[in-house]
Amino acid sequence: MSIINDLRSNGIRATSRRRGDAGIAFLFLLPNLSGFLVFLFLPILATLGLSLFNWPIIHPPKFIGLANFRQMFTADPAFGHVVVNTLVFVLAYVSVNVVIALAFAAWLTSIGPGSTLFRSLLYLPVLVTPVAVAMVWQWIYAPRFGLMNWALSLVGINGPNWLGSTDWAMPALVLMCVWQLFAQNMFIFVAGIQAVPATYYEAATIDGAGAARRFFHITLPMLSPVLFFGITMTLITSFQTFDQVFVLTLGGPGDATSIMGLYVYSNAFRFFRMGYGASVAVVLFALVMFVTLLQFWGQRKWVYYEST
Repeated sequence: MSIINDLRSNGIRATSRRRGDAGIAFLFLLPNLSGFLVFLFLPILATLGLSLFNWPIIHPPKFIGLANFRQMFTADPAFGHVVVNTLVFVLAYVSVNVVIALAFAAWLTSIGPGSTLFRSLLYLPVLVTPVAVAMVWQWIYAPRFGLMNWALSLVGINGPNWLGSTDWAMPALVLMCVWQLFAQNMFIFVAGIQAVPATYYEAATIDGAGAARRFFHITLPMLSPVLFFGITMTLITSFQTFDQVFVLTLGGPGDATSIMGLYVYSNAFRFFRMGYGASVAVVLFALVMFVTLLQFWGQRKWVYYEST
């Protein structure tokens, strides 16, 4: 009988300890959870609710149900073009960003200890605010005295009016964003390449594999989880681009660079259509969620996780 009582008392004490540990863990998580609720979850709920209202700011909001979404998909001629612009920007930016980041990561890991200085220099643009970068690049893209067209003139090329041309404004925006932010992925890829076991490269070298073959048959497969992370995070952030396009082009010329982040701002704070702007934000959230889930579904076909 005493053995049973001891087991019961030990079980009670173990349960109490687990509850105490859970309570302590919750206290440590509380600041982060509070920030998540206040600055992320509640604003998302507020945006969902606001999308069901017509609110011109100077008048009280009026409930209109799904009318904003009906207007968006059936009566707004600009919305479809904005979505296409967004997808073009995301596809171009993510692909160029990842390719350049991967190329620099492979180069930095091949030059040994001297890469520290180059890493620091390449990362400097990331530390500059997007507004400052966009203002500098406005001068770089100036058609008459800009640095870009001056450099092209040295090789006999007459540069275009970058920000005034509907054909060149989007490539100019993509180039600026890649220049500023590719180093974020570069650092992640450098860490991933350095984590690949050296024995794989040694064995491939003994078998006669050259540098290109080692890169495509060892580095890329082993780096695929890191690539997946970098591509996914870059996709999510690229859909939310706002500062750069707002300062550099404000969606122009015409609506050549009008993307969804800017379209949300324009409807809500320039045209005072808060409800409609919120409905565009909801569609943007759904689009980002869909693309992210598609990424996670597709990873099974190309991401290689080394078994332990």
